[in-house]
Amino acid sequence: MPEMTPPLLSPQQVKAAIRDGRELALLDLREERAFSDQGHLLFAAPAPLSRLELVIDALVPRRGARIILTDGDGSLVGRGAVVLARLGYTEVSVLAGGTQAWAAAGFEVFIGTNVPSKAFGEVVELEAGTPHLSAAEVARLQAEGRNLVVLDSRPMAEFRDMSIPGGIDCPGAELVHRARQAAPDPETLVVVNCAGRTRSIIGAQSLINARLPNRVAALENGTMGWEFAGLTLAHDETRTVPPPKPEMLTWAREAAADLARRAGVRSVSLDGLAQFRAETDSRTLFAFDVRSPDEYRAGHMPSTRSAPGGQLVQSTDHYVGTLGARIVLVDAEDVRALVTASWLVQMGWTDVFVLEGGITGPLETGPEPRSVPGLGDLRPDWIDTAELQVASAEGSIAVFDIGSSRAFRAGHIPGAWFTTRARLVDAVAAHAAGAQTIVVTADDVALAMLGAGDIQGHGRRVRPLLGGNAAWRGANLATEKGAARLLAEDDVWLAPAQFPPEQQETEKRRYIQWELDLPAQIARDGDARFRVLQPV
Repeated sequence: MPEMTPPLLSPQQVKAAIRDGRELALLDLREERAFSDQGHLLFAAPAPLSRLELVIDALVPRRGARIILTDGDGSLVGRGAVVLARLGYTEVSVLAGGTQAWAAAGFEVFIGTNVPSKAFGEVVELEAGTPHLSAAEVARLQAEGRNLVVLDSRPMAEFRDMSIPGGIDCPGAELVHRARQAAPDPETLVVVNCAGRTRSIIGAQSLINARLPNRVAALENGTMGWEFAGLTLAHDETRTVPPPKPEMLTWAREAAADLARRAGVRSVSLDGLAQFRAETDSRTLFAFDVRSPDEYRAGHMPSTRSAPGGQLVQSTDHYVGTLGARIVLVDAEDVRALVTASWLVQMGWTDVFVLEGGITGPLETGPEPRSVPGLGDLRPDWIDTAELQVASAEGSIAVFDIGSSRAFRAGHIPGAWFTTRARLVDAVAAHAAGAQTIVVTADDVALAMLGAGDIQGHGRRVRPLLGGNAAWRGANLATEKGAARLLAEDDVWLAPAQFPPEQQETEKRRYIQWELDLPAQIARDGDARFRVLQPV
């Protein structure tokens, strides 16, 4: 992939662009762990060069949007600009010198992932006075048989992995929707938890802002705090709060509408949404269905994306890559959309709307449609698993896996090398000198196709694996585990619980302290426009 020299911006010019109020997509091209561990600009969205085509339509759907690319030191931005130009983006510039130059100019560099959302949660606790209870106190109340319920605000997959004993799953935006169903007695203490702090705080404050009659508290430091207290977590639990009965839904609708009014949430009609869509050449539009993924798959409005409300607030930078864009939220009963919108407005998003009348019109079923620009231009020379097995035995090929280093460690095609797509050309040059054919594979077949396209024309046959790694596993062919031939490992961010057991407590305590330190750093940076609603 040839490089180009797009317009270079100084850190001061980028700072001014962040503050000028115009739409701006600030994209960091480094791999996921490098983005997190080495630090980045507050409002930079992670858009790894290796996966740029896979994420760009979701993050920056408008081809005329103003984009500023960054990385660690300026080494990736030229290649990223080439990709975006090829895909039709017309206003691309770069931060000269990357994050290193930004830091040298005296501006704040943030480590971690989902920083705007995490920082916002901490600011909410400070400014709204969100009450919390320690793990020891909650455990004592449980042991005494007190009238309380523990609601876990994470998605079911995370809840199933680990949870507070006796807890019930009720993901973020579902809390106001289902809280009265979970705790119909106003004397019941409602404790909201997550793995750490953010979703506990936002979840508890959602119920307080909605004026739930119950006493509400966040579990201090979530499941990590539970472990710090020497308490044992539950695993493989699947309890969830059922959908609300009619009288409980009536309360939720009224509470959400009142909350939205106080937060300044606006609505838009179906005709208004159609007008927004007609203006997408000049204004970016994100239309999100904030219900559960299962509800979305069962039937959703065309051209809406699945973004469960709690996760949208928790990881806004993974869903919305364009600052200043219009955001429209849709929901069947309005409760989840209104509550989610109230949080986005408080986070500083100014053009947030809820669709009047909820989900309507002809619906589509199935998963969210996927767009990978440029994929249709490729003409892959596929190799299937049977042919690959024979060629591997003959020793005439070299296999490169560009999927996930974590998945590679867990099990991969015998003899394969792992690298990221952005490093594939160099890896092939260094480790496949005698191979007549290069095979590229990944868990995502589209990524394998893109990687194979990158190295075409280098004098050897290049073939993506038909069906990718899933096809190899599905054929019950042998795999090998471990880190042999692992050439890169900065592609996947590790949560504290994913470190080796002997490191986990240290990493968890470091993570909690990182969250607690964010408000001071946000204040120094000066670019956040948080507007925390004061409870009444």
